[in-house]
Amino acid sequence: MRAGDAGDGDGGGRGRDGAIEVRSPWDRRLLGAVPAQSAAEVDAAVSAALDCRRGPDLPAHERAAILDRAAVALTEGAERFARSIASEAAKPVRAARAEVARAADTLRFSAAVARTLGGEVVPLDASAAGAGRIGLVLRVPIGVVAAISPFNFPLNLVCHKVGPALAAGCPVVLKPAPATPLTALLLATTLAEAGLPTGWLNVVTCTNDVAGALVDHPGVALISFTGSAAVGWDIRSRAPRKRVNLELGNNSTVIVEPDGDAGLESTAAKVAAGGYAFAGQTCISVQRVLVHHSVRDRFVEALVACVADLVVGDPLDEDTDLSVLISPTATERVLRWIGEAEGAGARVAAGGRLDGDGVLLPCVLTHVTPDMRVCHDEVFGPVVGVQAYDDFDEAVDLANDTRFGLQVGVFTRDLARALDAARRLAFGGVLINEVPTWRADQMPYGGVRDSGNTREGPRYAAEEMTESRLVVLAP
Repeated sequence: MRAGDAGDGDGGGRGRDGAIEVRSPWDRRLLGAVPAQSAAEVDAAVSAALDCRRGPDLPAHERAAILDRAAVALTEGAERFARSIASEAAKPVRAARAEVARAADTLRFSAAVARTLGGEVVPLDASAAGAGRIGLVLRVPIGVVAAISPFNFPLNLVCHKVGPALAAGCPVVLKPAPATPLTALLLATTLAEAGLPTGWLNVVTCTNDVAGALVDHPGVALISFTGSAAVGWDIRSRAPRKRVNLELGNNSTVIVEPDGDAGLESTAAKVAAGGYAFAGQTCISVQRVLVHHSVRDRFVEALVACVADLVVGDPLDEDTDLSVLISPTATERVLRWIGEAEGAGARVAAGGRLDGDGVLLPCVLTHVTPDMRVCHDEVFGPVVGVQAYDDFDEAVDLANDTRFGLQVGVFTRDLARALDAARRLAFGGVLINEVPTWRADQMPYGGVRDSGNTREGPRYAAEEMTESRLVVLAP
């Protein structure tokens, strides 16, 4: 693999005439180039969206039909989308196909929301002052939605913003990650071909420094951002009068009780799948595994065996399980964190080095401690750290000792313990006998603390993208 100039995450290379070059993280070949749009062009995109808000209505049934047609088009063109994702994000093509299938589901769920999103009747005559009056609460579109999406799910996370916004009746200005804009543009073309009128989805391909013009624009009513905690909370602070929905990072924890699931081997297999899929570049990748001391060694042995079976290499190869990280800078950072952990007493049980193609081999760390960056920060790489605990109360305390709070997994056959975990673990989602990497696209997904302030899933996101309007009918 040749060195490139992409940043640690959302970077894109500058080409001629100010264009953003999109290169394969795997071999640095040029996949295409998109305009490096200016603040003036961002303003024009917001103006086009505002014109849609002021123009003729696009009824809910039409928006639903457009979303349904786009879902069909995604399914029919699945291979084209999958290869686009695999090429620009270095996501193994089998995983990319799964993302396309999920994105089609996300659009279908959004279509259902468009058809069913409604208000309520308020029983005003429950008080003497309201006698003879009828109260209605309407759900009305909040306005223009600014959608800022990351590189790691360049199709489905875009659909999780665009689909609910259209369902709610909100035009969208979408800023995809500079490293992965091609798939988002392909989706925009698909929606247009499905009948979405001009101006309802406006894609701005700009660098991250220009994105501030979108955040600050007075015509934007809601900002939906997925990315790092530092950037997300900065957006929140600079847009205090707007609704800002944040889906941020995590350092996902799994607790393994000695009675967990169907055995340590199956638990280890789930942890390996959850920790190393897409090289750990998801906000719910398994990162911390807390294992009861009585089964720690057996679990590590089983996990290392699972890791040994993973195939690393070209993301377009059908056999590949794990490929290169999004950029050389990201790889260097993760290697540095592994080295810091080793220096502080952690042991590398597997991987943790580069192969001949520059792929960071999936790493298992043992004897990690909470003060290590691989434990208390978000690695966003193929690293899983294992720590032993003595009793369940200690495991809960260790899991909760984090600034994040997206999802957590607990493996146990004890129903009482599972319910206790659900009450005491301070996360947006508690998954029993499942890794926190699991997600269904219709569920309420989101976190607390530095993991965000909202819930995604088409129905929940669409509700955030509307406002309540009270209507009182007097005789």
